[in-house]
Amino acid sequence: MQKGILFIISGPSGVGKGTVAKALLEGSSGGMVFSVSATTRAPRPGEENGREYFFVSREEFDRMIEDGEFLEYMNVFGRNYYGTPRKYVEEQLMLGRDVLLDIDVNGAMKVKENCPEAVAIMLAPPSMKELRRRLETRGTEVQEVIERRLAEAKSELSRMAEYDYVVVNDDLNTAICQCRQIIESAKHTPEYCTEFVNELINEDF
Repeated sequence: MQKGILFIISGPSGVGKGTVAKALLEGSSGGMVFSVSATTRAPRPGEENGREYFFVSREEFDRMIEDGEFLEYMNVFGRNYYGTPRKYVEEQLMLGRDVLLDIDVNGAMKVKENCPEAVAIMLAPPSMKELRRRLETRGTEVQEVIERRLAEAKSELSRMAEYDYVVVNDDLNTAICQCRQIIESAKHTPEYCTEFVNELINEDF
């Protein structure tokens, strides 16, 4: 069985990465799964352990950190911890499933350190003006928060060169199509096809 590929998608708030990620998963015919994070926060109504998140205690999370069980982890607003469990990702990959990880730039680079073979995609806005328009249009944040998100976006986008691919989300359907093409092309690299190549060259003729 061919091992799956770990795909990382990052981008500033408001760029549409959640929508793109959902479309990629829905179009994968079960061949791709979303990476389930572990968190110390309490479950919300309707959430199930192992589906939205792996819900763990702070003590258990600390133990997992100490034992090197995360590909990356972070503390959000000094309260709850979130992390990507290494075991879950590796199990899915060994089952031949591709894994999609929607994560911020710092987390993405940490995952790349631990999994250099992962394919990292930066989803970028067509312009900062358009990103501002999208943030303001969704009407969920006050102006001060929007300004902070725009400043964070510039910092995140300055690290594009550290990614394997950049997709500009000017038109949503086009961006989804381009991400699908990247996923498909990754399956035809010599690194991914190692098992097939070894079988081919060792086959009797």
